[in-house]
Amino acid sequence: MSQSTAPDRAIGTEAGLALLTKLTELHGPLMMHQSGGCCDGSAPMCYPVGEYRIGQRDVLVGELELPEPLPPVRIWISGDQFEVWKHTQLIIDVVPGRGAGFSLEAPEGLRFLSRSRVFDDDELAALDASPPPTGASLGL
Repeated sequence: MSQSTAPDRAIGTEAGLALLTKLTELHGPLMMHQSGGCCDGSAPMCYPVGEYRIGQRDVLVGELELPEPLPPVRIWISGDQFEVWKHTQLIIDVVPGRGAGFSLEAPEGLRFLSRSRVFDDDELAALDASPPPTGASLGL
């Protein structure tokens, strides 16, 4: 990987993207927030855009592209949790089971799950050169 090319901070598995596509078709534009450990542990929670308030310190770690014409799904994480996880790529996956019920996938009998992989030194250097936006920098 070239040092000037930063990897995506967040990606989705095929199953994760398929469920996000289905949920977007049912509920309209979506966003996700990586939970900080309350209720459903540290599961990514999925909400219709506008139903979860992004804080000024929340960090936008990426956007998951869905099939056209569906809008991408923005992936957010709290600023404090980002500091702990910034060396890892967030991988949005799906497993059978039910989460806490706050997230849109609960009625589907599935739940989103975060997996991760550690960035290598070149990837970290490229990421350090382009820090992600926060709720404050985006005027949220």
